Amino acid sequence: MINIEPALSRGDKGKGKHAASTENRRMVWERVVWPLVLDLNRSYFTLKEYHRTRDEFCKSHDIPTSKVAGGFVSLLVKGILTRENNIYSIHYRLIPYMRKKASLEYGLLIREINTKR
Repeated sequence: MINIEPALSRGDKGKGKHAASTENRRMVWERVVWPLVLDLNRSYFTLKEYHRTRDEFCKSHDIPTSKVAGGFVSLLVKGILTRENNIYSIHYRLIPYMRKKASLEYGLLIREINTKR
């Protein structure tokens, strides 16, 4: 017998698991990580710098840190961010955008990383 109850109890938004993950990734990238990278003007940041920015964002928008944490981990899994000890770096193809201080939306980010050259 197949259990369909989890499909029906997705919360108020009615979004599936993948849509919610993408939404969290997008939010963390556009509202926390990319502004942090532009503010620091370098392609990497420390865990402490990230936590400071994340906490400010969560407090001002009344969003639980657990939701942001899931989006951050998802950015790591997708290869958008890489980690070495307590230093996180953006994908090398994003550095030209950082140097130009360009607004880098999530959709363009995904296209840039996934294009084969």
